[in-house]
Amino acid sequence: MSKFDIDDLCLDKSKRKRIITFTLSPSYANFDFYFCTNTLVIIIIKFMTADSRVKQALKWWSYRQAMRFFLEAETIRDGLLQESFTIRRRLDLLTTNTHNFSYEKTQEWLNKFENFHHSLVQLSERLCPASIQDSLPLSIEYLLETWFTSHPNLYFHVDMPMAWRPESTERSLIILRAIEELLKIAIPPGLTKPISIYISLRNKDDLGLLKVQITYPNISSLLAYSNLPELEYLCESFKILMAGKCFCYSSNLRVDWYFCW
Repeated sequence: MSKFDIDDLCLDKSKRKRIITFTLSPSYANFDFYFCTNTLVIIIIKFMTADSRVKQALKWWSYRQAMRFFLEAETIRDGLLQESFTIRRRLDLLTTNTHNFSYEKTQEWLNKFENFHHSLVQLSERLCPASIQDSLPLSIEYLLETWFTSHPNLYFHVDMPMAWRPESTERSLIILRAIEELLKIAIPPGLTKPISIYISLRNKDDLGLLKVQITYPNISSLLAYSNLPELEYLCESFKILMAGKCFCYSSNLRVDWYFCW
């Protein structure tokens, strides 16, 4: 026969503890043992699954950021560095053969230098917007400007507050990268049909709330681009890095993404 004791059944701690002794048959004891074992196994499996999901999300985030910097470096090597080399060679020729340069030629190279300077400004803003320490809303608006010009089929409505609470540079960069990654993943590449995107930033109960609403042109686009595994990785990464929440709702052809921190 097997016995075990259960203590502290009394809710009133001032009362004396009662000890109740149960006598179980071997069959009931075996059932209790197997039940506890199976429960423990289920808990371990759930923990391992959650841990694996976290690792996959962080690995995905790290890969995306590494690829982003790699592509930026390739842009610098193939564009800005080549342009700077050409400008330097022309300036060298200008110092030795000034009579061969007309006013029009000089203006041409001045324009090239202005374009070169503008490209450097754009690069620095892509890496880290100058306004990021002062205003998260302004940084978001600058990020979206590149999407305005490069994706004419996207119709943006941006609703940003005039003032925003102090936000660290690190956290602001994570928010910007989350917006950028969401748009890259959830927007079909090369789509000619219009897509409506609404983005808002709010303070709610001392929490930051970013909403990105995407309205797709048809059901096929919605199904293809709103359930990708990369979106789950993005949400998990955001929740871990920001100690916040990320979730979405869908209705008809619309998907609402929420980022809270």
